[in-house]
Amino acid sequence: MAKIKLTKNELKAQRDALQRFVRYLPTLQLKKQQLQMEVRQLTARIEEKRIEEENVLNNLRSWLKLFSEPFDFESYVRIKRIQLDQGNIAGVAIPVLDDVLFETKVPDLYATAAWVDTGIEVLEHLMRLRVERLVMKEQIVCLKEELRVTNQRVNLFEKVKIPEGKENIRKIRVFLGDQETAAVARAKIAKSKTVAKR
Repeated sequence: MAKIKLTKNELKAQRDALQRFVRYLPTLQLKKQQLQMEVRQLTARIEEKRIEEENVLNNLRSWLKLFSEPFDFESYVRIKRIQLDQGNIAGVAIPVLDDVLFETKVPDLYATAAWVDTGIEVLEHLMRLRVERLVMKEQIVCLKEELRVTNQRVNLFEKVKIPEGKENIRKIRVFLGDQETAAVARAKIAKSKTVAKR
């Protein structure tokens, strides 16, 4: 804790600082709550996407016998580009999935099995779900980092700056009050000496 000056100017500076801290704290607390809510919602959405992916994979179980023959899906479908945009949640820049572009090749209807078309569609869907989950996980990382910083600031204001400001104001007031009392006592003594000399 820095040493404070016991003056009226310092008292005003401490009051102004305390007023700023008290005024800014609710904003920080609101931001903290908003970030916590967003993290919870994103976590729930990631779980929904994971369940959706699991359901798609469960629906594929009936097909698994078709995949006993090796088939190179990579030559028919792959991710060409992931288009990301930038969003903003509570002042935090986060990546937002704009689109997933696939590079697809139409299979030869005579050279491939009938289920390959549907297999390509399902694979695209699974790839899109995984990309969506990855982007949402990156969003959570950004939000959690900002939440950590905001939480530190809230704690700094609540537990350090505001109590420290109140204590500094109290010390200055006590000192100035003592100085005022001493000045009054000195004035009375001086007056009584002056009266006694006359």
